[in-house]
Amino acid sequence: MSSAAIPNEPTFATAEEAEAYDRWYRAKVQASLDDPRPSIPHEQVMAEMDELIEALRNAHASNSVAR
Repeated sequence: MSSAAIPNEPTFATAEEAEAYDRWYRAKVQASLDDPRPSIPHEQVMAEMDELIEALRNAHASNSVAR
């Protein structure tokens, strides 16, 4: 296995910083797992984001033409 860094992996100056981050991260994950709201399927989120991006592109394009 390579010793190359994992992209976006946080690095810490001290073990205490790493432990504090680990506690924070685990708390966030647990809060998400405990959240009673229904999950949203990935495909639905991506479709909604694609629609939003397209709407913003169209708005930007029409604003550029109007000038």
